Amino acid sequence: MKISNYLNYLLNAQTLEELWAAHTAEMADYGFDRLVYGSTYYWTDTSLGDPEDFVILTNQPEKYVEGFVHTGLYFHSPMLKWALQNEGYCCWSQIPELLPDGKMTPEERKVHEFNKRMGVTAGCTVSFRSVSPRSKGVMSLCANKDLTQDDVDEIWERQGQDLLLMNNAAHLKILALPYRPPNRGLTKRQREALHWVGDGKTTQDIALLMGLTPATVEKHLRLARETLSVETTAQAVLKASLHNQMFVLEA
Repeated sequence: MKISNYLNYLLNAQTLEELWAAHTAEMADYGFDRLVYGSTYYWTDTSLGDPEDFVILTNQPEKYVEGFVHTGLYFHSPMLKWALQNEGYCCWSQIPELLPDGKMTPEERKVHEFNKRMGVTAGCTVSFRSVSPRSKGVMSLCANKDLTQDDVDEIWERQGQDLLLMNNAAHLKILALPYRPPNRGLTKRQREALHWVGDGKTTQDIALLMGLTPATVEKHLRLARETLSVETTAQAVLKASLHNQMFVLEA
């Protein structure tokens, strides 16, 4: 697909599922058949936040996601360390240059061995410009198994700017679409109650606006807090807003 046609399609995607299907197909045409996108709004000097709060999109096998993300291996990845301090792209052939004295720590060695077992050996990582000091987005593009890292380096030498443009466009569109993590999607009533809280309405006001009793409004807010795994309603409003679950247009 021509880049202009692809970008127009991407920018008009209505759901993350639609966007991700198009982006993975387009990247596969360039030789990258396994992608992992991750972003967080909870980045600090010592943590990326709770993995349950990450926006994760991938077509890697579930076994890879379980081993790389849920066990915490990602935190020791040399490419992630590079991405947190840089913007742009970095091919994996540069990993030795990123290591002190060219040597891996025991934790980095575990990452390397895990990726090798899973066939994740050649590729490139894109680090996106952060929209705030606590946010970060990264795209890992793993090459087809019949491609070497030299092949990948050549692809990026020839088409790197196009690939960078398409991945940046995908990242910005992802940030604009509703993201509903597994088991953390709000119901219509929960969203509506949070909307009114965000507008500064009291429980009594919300009860009148929604045609409910104050006790039922409190129930919806409590369930919203539980769904989003937060302690306060203010946190629920913030998290729902960050994941674009607030003010969602109904189909």
